[in-house]
Amino acid sequence: MSLDDLMRTDVVTTAPETPVDKVAAVMRDENVGSVVVVADGTPVGLVTDRDIAVRVAAGGEDPSTLTAESAMTPDPVTVDDDTGVFDLCTTMCDHEVRRMPVTDDGELVGIVTLDDLIVLLTAELGNLAGVIGAESPPY
Repeated sequence: MSLDDLMRTDVVTTAPETPVDKVAAVMRDENVGSVVVVADGTPVGLVTDRDIAVRVAAGGEDPSTLTAESAMTPDPVTVDDDTGVFDLCTTMCDHEVRRMPVTDDGELVGIVTLDDLIVLLTAELGNLAGVIGAESPPY
């Protein structure tokens, strides 16, 4: 399975100069835990709900004057859209990230989250459990 089959293409994005309170409102309205900060189509950062809580709220910063660029984790780890799921999982583990922007020639084309992978793996485990159940003797 390639990422084309798994990634979400409706990525919620923002510009680096967007105020954090606007970023938080978009996250609420879109029901997402992160937004990808994009400049010229390229992911340059990632702002998560945790970033807003820890870097902004707990830091006593004003979210109406602080920008996404100030709150984001810069230079996000990305994978190419032709990456396989196994390699994606390895990359996420190696870099200890829960969200992975997907690019094509450096341009953002999608995102895969840990939640997406859990849903996929749960469905596959269900399929395997069905095979075991079908081939097991009745108890």
